[in-house]
Amino acid sequence: MTATAGRIGPAAVPSPGEDRAEAERLAADFVRGDEETFALVYRRWGALVHALAAHSLGDTREAEDVAQQTFLAAWHGRKGYRAVRGPLPGWLVGIARRKIADAHAARTRRAELAVAAAARGPVAAGDAEDRAEATLDRVLVVQELRKLSVIQRHILCLAYFDDLTHVQIAERTGLPLGTVKSHARRALLRMRRSVADGPAAAE
Repeated sequence: MTATAGRIGPAAVPSPGEDRAEAERLAADFVRGDEETFALVYRRWGALVHALAAHSLGDTREAEDVAQQTFLAAWHGRKGYRAVRGPLPGWLVGIARRKIADAHAARTRRAELAVAAAARGPVAAGDAEDRAEATLDRVLVVQELRKLSVIQRHILCLAYFDDLTHVQIAERTGLPLGTVKSHARRALLRMRRSVADGPAAAE
């Protein structure tokens, strides 16, 4: 079973009276690298992280991205979790706050780039058409990436944006090499089919 088979919907936050032994076992299995536990942790505390991000950013789509980044960062850095420093949800919230700060910083950079582009003035018609086409291509790619599962999207980004091999991706994510290869293959096939068939492409 993969770490997550798709965009996992947030579930209700557990009550304060949740069994401590169960929570500790869950945290231990997460740190050990159990993929089913990763999905369970996402479902259990995804709503909490998403709510924090949405409140700060005021954008549900961006909050969803931050939530995914938070849990991927937690998965990659799970060996750094120490139960003596606090429960797993508190650790996740700490990561979420850093990712939220990154999102705010990215907004600022985008705004600065937009201002700088506007200051350069109009461009030639041919250049404008080329830029418009390139922008459209980027938008289409981003749309297709959003349709993938969290882990599939992350693997493709590592492969094509960070230029990592399957072996390097496996080392970075902690996933088995075979799992990385199968995720990458299925993700590419889905994207190619979707682009070829258009919006009505089969899932």
